Amino acid sequence: MRMLHTMLRVGNLDKSLAFYQDVLGMTLLRKNDYPEGRFTLAFVGYGDESDHTVLELTHNWDTDSYDLGNSYGHIAIEVPDAYAACDAVRAKGGKVTREAGPMKHGSTVIAFVEDPDGYKIEFIQKNSGSDSVRYQD
Repeated sequence: MRMLHTMLRVGNLDKSLAFYQDVLGMTLLRKNDYPEGRFTLAFVGYGDESDHTVLELTHNWDTDSYDLGNSYGHIAIEVPDAYAACDAVRAKGGKVTREAGPMKHGSTVIAFVEDPDGYKIEFIQKNSGSDSVRYQD
């Protein structure tokens, strides 16, 4: 088994695609309109769906916005340098909601940014502390 994707409902697909592609550097992998259902699915990510987990952005044509609720947390992305990642997001007009720095009660460097619909994305600086998530290259 493996995780395939996470689905987010978005109010404005063009704004969301611009954010995930232009600000976070993801690639649009596929996009399909479903006129009978009045929705569009767009899949974005950092690699092919055959071996990477991706994001499914669902745009229901008749819905402009959603309540995020209080159970959703965030999407996490590993970055080489969380400080530089925040600078890059800010330079492209993105919103940084928590500047890069050590996590509370730990040493892993993290930061948070927000997409156009208010979804939180956490940047985790690779190998930044003893409590960080470590991946084998």
